[in-house]
Amino acid sequence: MSDKTDTPPTPAGSPGGATPRPEPLRFFGTTWVNHDNGYPARRIGVAVGSLAAAVVSGLVLRLAYQGLQIADIGGFVTILVIAMFAICSALAFGHTWDTFRKRPDLDRQASLRGLLAIGFVGSLLAYFFRSLTEAPGEKLHREEYEAARQQHEKRTIRRTGNPSKKRRRS
Repeated sequence: MSDKTDTPPTPAGSPGGATPRPEPLRFFGTTWVNHDNGYPARRIGVAVGSLAAAVVSGLVLRLAYQGLQIADIGGFVTILVIAMFAICSALAFGHTWDTFRKRPDLDRQASLRGLLAIGFVGSLLAYFFRSLTEAPGEKLHREEYEAARQQHEKRTIRRTGNPSKKRRRS
């Protein structure tokens, strides 16, 4: 079982009392925080790259379908294969889209590994559509980062000065 708490995880690289640092995103690093250092170009690159990969993957699946036709294995198996890729792609799209809004459960992620591998086209399309509006996962990471910054500010505001040097009232 995974440990679940109501508080968001502290962003990577923020030990104990140090100022929280943003967690890097794949392909974006920490440019998502201020949308600087080539962030728009990276978003365009991720959108074009994921769409191109989805198109190439579709062509590979088309070749596989043609191989099934040449092998003349029958209509039932062909329909099963097409349905398998369509259903797995739809499920992979939904799962990948959800990971952009909330942290995935690691146990569930491990159990879905095969389905996600078969439905890779759906995951690529989810990356494409999300990158049209933001870096994939940016909203989730921004919420966690802002929450960690607010917690840090609350802690530092309460602790002003060294308590051992305070004057004692007599």
